[in-house]
Amino acid sequence: MISTSFKTVILVTVCYVFTTTYSYSQQGNVTINQDEKITTLLELKKTMNKNENDSERYKIQVYSGNRSGAHDAKKEFSNAFASWRPVIQYETPNFKIWAGNFRTRLEADRALKQIKSKFPSAFIFKPKKEKR
Repeated sequence: MISTSFKTVILVTVCYVFTTTYSYSQQGNVTINQDEKITTLLELKKTMNKNENDSERYKIQVYSGNRSGAHDAKKEFSNAFASWRPVIQYETPNFKIWAGNFRTRLEADRALKQIKSKFPSAFIFKPKKEKR
């Protein structure tokens, strides 16, 4: 006669084989519903970002000096003006903090008026074209 524990082992084994062969986990299809204009907007954003370093754009310089001062000024600017991303540029022998990427002088003037409250020596300029 077969013992009870052996019957239990056989039953568990059969149940295990049955459940592993007939069960599949994490199968399915994902359907994304989005407006067709989103793709168009993403392409437009890509082309705008390519022109970010365009020399026809205006920027505002808020600092020029040594490296530690530039990092301090960048942090202070980021805390005060979240809408314009400051970047550090190195032009021998100074580190400079540039902010904004304005298409028109009027946009830059409006921003400068706000920025001068915290950085009185800030000024507007157009970056020189890079030679490649």
